[in-house]
Amino acid sequence: MKNRRARPIGLFDSGVGGLSVWREVVALLPAEDTIYVADQVHCPYGERTPEEISTLSEGITRFLLEQGAKVIVVACNTASAAALCHLRQQFSVPFVGMEPAVKPAAERTVRGKVGVMATPTTLAGAPFIRLVNRFAQDVEVVQSICPGLVQLVEEGELDGPVPEERVTGCLQPLRAEGVDVLVLGCTHYPFLRPVIERVMGPGVEVIDPAPAVAQQVRRVLERDEMLNERQTAGAHRMYTSGDRRSFRRMVSRLVGERGSAERLMWVAHEEGGSILSNPVLPRQ
Repeated sequence: MKNRRARPIGLFDSGVGGLSVWREVVALLPAEDTIYVADQVHCPYGERTPEEISTLSEGITRFLLEQGAKVIVVACNTASAAALCHLRQQFSVPFVGMEPAVKPAAERTVRGKVGVMATPTTLAGAPFIRLVNRFAQDVEVVQSICPGLVQLVEEGELDGPVPEERVTGCLQPLRAEGVDVLVLGCTHYPFLRPVIERVMGPGVEVIDPAPAVAQQVRRVLERDEMLNERQTAGAHRMYTSGDRRSFRRMVSRLVGERGSAERLMWVAHEEGGSILSNPVLPRQ
């Protein structure tokens, strides 16, 4: 087993959305190795029960720990809402989760109206409710459930008539309420940010929590004396429980050269298989 500092950061999501967090972590901590898991066989998590999400998240966590992860980033708002508490009870490794950026949104709003785009599991979860009760008592928080947007990102349909139509439909209530700050409460949504900003129009600030999550990862590593101190760039492994080739194409498209670098190693799973039942090592 590698020493603590040399071990990788583990990240997971139901699909490619968590790459919006991965890219911020890699940009902030370029010396760190990472392992990213996309559980595309079970995507989207927003359509699953909290019990299912907890079971899936626990299986992925065990896989990442087998690969030596020193900290695990739950790069999925839905999984964070449904499973983060459970994971922290089950495992001793540090976890960093996602939460809608309600606090900064409440601080920045001028009109006193904040919009939050998220899944039903995120909006109904105890963490989101606590955030609103603690930081947004003096502002109106307008919620919007946005079905179909995760699938658009997974399919690589990031712009054009269909994304425009779906984004417009789910944001219409927020526009009608006159929100002036919009929180992206799903890690897939930053990849639709140009469409979201176009639909909301000028004067609406859009907040992506991913940079703040990367900062928290660094704080945790500093606190636990686990920062990698080497001067060279880290290596990155990526896994999917879905189709390896389509996943690789999407990673390259979404995160550019970093996602298509030669040091990325890819794994294929048996037809219908899952990292939960059939973990495999990367091909060298």
